[in-house]
Amino acid sequence: MFKPIATHHFLNVRTYVRYKGEAGIYFMREWLSNRLAAWLGPWSFGLPYQFGKIEYRNDFEQHHEHACRGHVEANDGSFRYCATLTNELGSSAPESLDEFLLERYTAFTQSGNRRRYFRIWHEPWQQVAAKVEIVTDDLIRATESWWRNAGCVGANYSPGVNVWMGWPHKIRDIHELTL
Repeated sequence: MFKPIATHHFLNVRTYVRYKGEAGIYFMREWLSNRLAAWLGPWSFGLPYQFGKIEYRNDFEQHHEHACRGHVEANDGSFRYCATLTNELGSSAPESLDEFLLERYTAFTQSGNRRRYFRIWHEPWQQVAAKVEIVTDDLIRATESWWRNAGCVGANYSPGVNVWMGWPHKIRDIHELTL
């Protein structure tokens, strides 16, 4: 039933939260290359999806080079980057920062006054650290004022994994959600 919206490119801006002692992710903004998925996400899961024209080019997949670049274009601007990979793909080391950032299995969302969470299942992300140069960031700069004072502290590349999302559940006591 979800096959038409199951596969797409994306770029997200997120933070990490805790609710009733459970760690998870909170998506602040996300751009998807699939118009139907971008329309359904806010309605069904409360996800902050927007449509964006997305092109990711990974030269190492075709030419065995360790370079990649991407471009996301949406109503609020564009985001462009170039990156080189620092090593070979692998799983995140246990208790590492990469594991903390990538291996989250609960997502928290808010759309209007509706606050929800849902479970996520996936195999461990195969990933590698990347040295990234952000060429244009006005798309992300338009998300919130915090970006003006932010800096890139790291980046990772992953070819992706299959992700399964459970149905959303209501959050009744928002005061227990902490960033």
